Amino acid sequence: MNGLYAEDFADLLEPSAILNAEQAAQRSVAPSRPGQALQVRCLLRPNSTEQVSAILNRCHAAGQPVTVLGGLGGGGGFSHAHEVAISTERMNAIEHIDSRASTALVQAGCVLQTLHEQLQPLGLSYGVDYGGRGSATLGGNIATNAGGSQVLRYGMTREQVLGLEVVLADGTVLSSLNRMLKNNAGYDLKQLFIGSEGTLGIVTRAVVRLRPLPVSQNTALLALPGFDQVTALLAHCQRNFPGSLTGFEVMWKGFYCGAVQNHVAPLPAEQPFYVLVETSGADPLRDREHFEIIMQQALEHEWAVDAVLASSQAQRNALWEVRERVMWIMSAPDWHVFDISLAPSAMSDYLRTIEQELASHWPNAELVVFGHIADGNLHVFVRFPEKMPQQTYEQLCALLYPPLTPLGGSMAAEHGVGQSKVAHLHYSRTPEEIALMRLLKRSLDPLNILNPGRVLSTRPLT
Repeated sequence: MNGLYAEDFADLLEPSAILNAEQAAQRSVAPSRPGQALQVRCLLRPNSTEQVSAILNRCHAAGQPVTVLGGLGGGGGFSHAHEVAISTERMNAIEHIDSRASTALVQAGCVLQTLHEQLQPLGLSYGVDYGGRGSATLGGNIATNAGGSQVLRYGMTREQVLGLEVVLADGTVLSSLNRMLKNNAGYDLKQLFIGSEGTLGIVTRAVVRLRPLPVSQNTALLALPGFDQVTALLAHCQRNFPGSLTGFEVMWKGFYCGAVQNHVAPLPAEQPFYVLVETSGADPLRDREHFEIIMQQALEHEWAVDAVLASSQAQRNALWEVRERVMWIMSAPDWHVFDISLAPSAMSDYLRTIEQELASHWPNAELVVFGHIADGNLHVFVRFPEKMPQQTYEQLCALLYPPLTPLGGSMAAEHGVGQSKVAHLHYSRTPEEIALMRLLKRSLDPLNILNPGRVLSTRPLT
């Protein structure tokens, strides 16, 4: 089997929708890695479910491996030179917004920020949001079950999806564009594809839930002297903002110092922890008064030693910019990111152990941590002042992942497994769970052409 190339799809797509290997290499694999060229046999840019179906039907017949590209945030892993890539970038429409039913029908390539911008004038919002909103696509969000900064209130992407249209490995179109919140008519098949990272089917359209746009938003940045105070503040906010606590973002000092370097710091970079708290509600005056009281109590209890409250949208944006300013981390000569989850009560001891281990193996390594700790999610970056050997990543995995198992944690909180974490899936899933995953993969993609090597190893599925 010689595989398929750009010319093999000329009868299915118009010329401008087909990029050969050389043309595709003009693109980078991800915004965070601008110098790393995309390596594929060809890049196909369909504009409809029918075209996706035709492409997969042909690839299935030829046994041609396929990779799916969304917003290229890196969650699904990078492509390979022997793969045909399918990008959903031309399938980017918001087909319909039903304001009364609070649903939207969107295509997989719709950019997250575009959806938010279209909903705002209608007094509606979408429950998933995060710093990569300008490039992230709804299809990519669904494939990775994206989380973000509002999980505390609205849940993960899985909680936002009512219905899906998916193209299976052989080109079969599974259209289940349910618009109802309640539908127990048999198996809820959409759940198979949410978080499956394109390994079971390619999402082409989705019906998503919408929420009322909050009338009020209150945001504060607090400086805290210790992690015990962080968890105390979290409990305090959860008790006093039931149903309205939208964000509780924690930045360790190393992250905060880097994020405010060469910028105006909202608070002096002197404390070990900084917490961004946000609530949303429907009564601006009452919500503001209550928010100020609760934040004042945090200072009186000495959980926080300093605080700044946003008094305008511009000030709110400035506070969030600190939290979302992550590109500086990737300016190091070498760096690796780990997306983990564990109970907040276990975070401090876990990170202390990791920091000690890092110091003993790599004295010059820098640990940078931030995350959405209310939902147990930490983003752990390890930066190096020089380019490190290729095996460094696996050595770091062997350091960070094993301690998660006895803690009931996960090595893939919201970024997915992709390719780089496949060998470490057993730290978070039992042999029985992995066996069932392989059975599902074998049933839906028996030739293993869809994103092979992602989530599950490439060893024979039988």
